Amino acid sequence: QLLTRTFDRNYIVKYLGINFFTGYDSVQTVQNNRIRAQADEGDLTEVYNFAKQNHATPNEEYFGIAEGRNVITLVFESAQQFVIDFEMEDAEGNKHVVTPFLNEIYHDDATISFNNFFHQTGQGKSSDAEILAENSLYGLPEGSAFQALGTTNTFHATPKILTEEAGYTTAAFHGNAGSFWNRNDTYKSFGYDYFFDATFYDMSAGRTLDYGLKDKLFFKDSTRYIEQLPQPFYSKFITLTNHFPYPLEEENASIPKATSSDDTINSYFQTVRYTDEAFEEFFAWLKDSGLYDNSIIVIYGDHFGTSNMRNPDLAPLLGKDVNEWGAYDNVQLQRVPLMFHIPGYEGGEIKETLGGQVDYLPTLLHLLGVETADYLFMGQDLLSDENDQIISLRNGNVLTPDYHFIGSGIYDTATEENVVNELEAEELERLKEVVEKGQAELINSDKLLNLDLLRFYSPVV
Repeated sequence: QLLTRTFDRNYIVKYLGINFFTGYDSVQTVQNNRIRAQADEGDLTEVYNFAKQNHATPNEEYFGIAEGRNVITLVFESAQQFVIDFEMEDAEGNKHVVTPFLNEIYHDDATISFNNFFHQTGQGKSSDAEILAENSLYGLPEGSAFQALGTTNTFHATPKILTEEAGYTTAAFHGNAGSFWNRNDTYKSFGYDYFFDATFYDMSAGRTLDYGLKDKLFFKDSTRYIEQLPQPFYSKFITLTNHFPYPLEEENASIPKATSSDDTINSYFQTVRYTDEAFEEFFAWLKDSGLYDNSIIVIYGDHFGTSNMRNPDLAPLLGKDVNEWGAYDNVQLQRVPLMFHIPGYEGGEIKETLGGQVDYLPTLLHLLGVETADYLFMGQDLLSDENDQIISLRNGNVLTPDYHFIGSGIYDTATEENVVNELEAEELERLKEVVEKGQAELINSDKLLNLDLLRFYSPVV
C-alpha cells in the first residue's frame, strides 16, 4: 500500500527508512523522466482531437448564472449519494435522518443537484477526486497522480484557469499535513495562491481524529482566513471527519450507530451526520459574514465510504436482500452527491443526468460564464444538451443510462439483470462502440498525464 498508493512520502521514510526512500524515489524519478523525455508535440494530436470532439456546448439557460461570484467548494469525504434523504433505524426501531441539513440544500430552489453522479477515483482516492474535479482528467491506473506527477507536470486546473480568465484569488483548506498526497507541491502546480494545511490550525489533543482536524473546528478556524481573501475567490475545503474507519467520540455523535453486522458501517452514519452539522454551521457563518449571497457553494463527495467487501452488510439497511446483492448493486453505490447551490437563483432542480467527477469542471466553469472549448478536458458539461451520458469508471467499467458494462457483463438498467447472452450480434457490436468511446477518455487522459502533454499546449485566453 505504501509503495502503490504513496499517501505520504514521510510515511515511507518512517516505516521503510530514509535509505530505502532515497533509492525508491530516485527510481521513480528516473522512470517518470524517461517517459516524459519520449514525448513531443506530435503526441498531443490524438488527445487534442479527442477533447475537441468530446466538448459539449454550454446550455444558454445556465451559462453564466453564477458569473463573478466567489466559489466555495466543500469536498465531502467518503460521502455516498444514498445518505441523502436517508433515514436510519436504530436498535430500538427509532428512525433518524442522517443528513437533515444537506437534504434541505439538495431540494432547495437555489440548488442544481444531481442524483446519478459517480466518483471515478482509483488508488489515489481523495487525490484522484481532486485531479478529476479540478482538471477534468482521471487519476492514474495505479498509485496517485499527485505523488507521481504533481511536482513536475503542467496542469490547466481550476485555480489557474479562474486566475487567468477572471482574476480570482485561490485558496485550499485542509486540516491535515500538507505532505499527505503531496498536496504541498501539487497545489503549486495547480496554481493555488494559498494552501492552509495543518500548520495553520490548532491540532492539539481533543481537536483531531485519525486523519486530522474535526470538521466543525476546521470550518470555524478557517473563517479567519477566508474572510481575508480578496474577492472574487475560489476556495476548496476538504473535510476529514467522515474518513474510514469513522471514529467519533460519543459526545460528538448526534445519532446512534446503525444496526448492521459491521461496526465500521454502523459508525459511518454518525460521522456523516457530524459533517452535515459542520456544513450547517459553516453556512450560517457565511450568511452572517455577508459572503453567502455573492457565492456559489458546491458540495460533492470524493469517493465511496463503504467498500464492495462491506456492501453486503450494508444491504439490509438499504432494504436490499443480501442474497441478491451483486455487481450491479456495487456500482450503484459508487454514486456520490453533487450540489451547486446558488443563493438567489430560483431554477434549481434535481437532475437525473448520468455523470461523473470528470464532468464537474466544465459544468462549474460554464456556470461561472467561462468558455471551455480551448481546454483539453475529458469530461462534458452536465447541463449541456450535448452531454452523451457515457461514464467511465477508473477500473474500465462503462455506464450509460440504458446499460452498465461491468466486467464481462452487460446490465440492463431497467431490469438490473445481466443481459449479455440475450442481445443480438448487431446490438452487441453497437454497444461495443459505446464502451470504446467511454474508455477512450481513460486512454487519452492517461496519455496526457503520463507524457505531460499540457507543457506543449496553451489554451487561448
